Amino acid sequence: MPPNGFAQARYQMKLPDDVDATKAVFSFPIWSSQHMMMAKAAPAPSSGVQAAQYASQSENDALLESKTLLDGKTAVSASPTSSPALLISGGATNPALTGPSTAAPIPSDRTAGNEFFGNFAAYEPIYAVYGPGTNTDARIQISFKYRLFGSRQDQGLPSSWRDGLHLAYTQRMFWDLGAYSMPFRNIDYQPELFYLTPSATYRNGVSVAGQIGLRHESNGRDGPESRSINSIYVAPMASFPLTGIFKGDGYSFTIAPRLALTVGSLSDNPDIMRYRGNTSMVMEIGKDDGWRITTSSRFNFASGKGAASLDLSYPLAKLLGGGPDFYIFGQSFIGYGENLLDYNRHVTRFRIGVALIR
Repeated sequence: MPPNGFAQARYQMKLPDDVDATKAVFSFPIWSSQHMMMAKAAPAPSSGVQAAQYASQSENDALLESKTLLDGKTAVSASPTSSPALLISGGATNPALTGPSTAAPIPSDRTAGNEFFGNFAAYEPIYAVYGPGTNTDARIQISFKYRLFGSRQDQGLPSSWRDGLHLAYTQRMFWDLGAYSMPFRNIDYQPELFYLTPSATYRNGVSVAGQIGLRHESNGRDGPESRSINSIYVAPMASFPLTGIFKGDGYSFTIAPRLALTVGSLSDNPDIMRYRGNTSMVMEIGKDDGWRITTSSRFNFASGKGAASLDLSYPLAKLLGGGPDFYIFGQSFIGYGENLLDYNRHVTRFRIGVALIR
């Protein structure tokens, strides 16, 4: 045993038969020597004690915490504090008796003092996939969104229309692994500003929302390989629970049609909408901790051209019996406009890889 007592200790005991566990109070000796704790009967709520904390006025200033189990056993932990504190309801300390904390944030923790992280989230799927096809391009995508004004609800204030205003950025990279020096053949950059309405959930479990936004897409090149398009879009969306349809709970079906109108000049690619179209549809079925299938399609009814893709994902940790929180991710694409550079080229792709966000 350490000469200065215990920094932390755990005890487990079985109460005597004549002691009522729902009325037991545990007392702890000073932690300068090794002792067993003692239990004695004392008045307590009829439902028992869920958790209790004690402040020692001893020279060791130990803050003691116990969680009493109603089956006659208890697990107890204790650790010294820098100064005595009077504990109030819920295990909180009385601020009048505690001084300012002198602990500095961990150097690697960049969330401290940065409101940015509370408003930052993933947007579209984040993945890296590779496979055979018309050429050997691997495809990598990153996507994030940022809530511009934060959320008033996080501050305990009534919600505001500003809560739905977001900036987003998506980047798709096409990496030619089969070419000499393996260059990135094309990179599409996609910043956007959008407004997301609050989700409304009905008694039958159906959730609906809507999104409207302004999006810019370009490949960052100049000359004959320059591609760019600006569009305004509106996208209603709805999600339906599938309870009773599939074995097990948690399955849902989501549908999100989208209508987009181009704005500004299309001089870099005047016929791009002939291949991309103005309408698209995303449908998804699956569950959070299992399989998920997502289809995306777009179509130009006048030209008969468009594209369709399908993503299939499953938690990798379930396949490995533990491990990283990634997803095994399969992706197929057929049609026009997989990237801006080749918007007028028909391609077929089958790829597989991993996803961080699906």
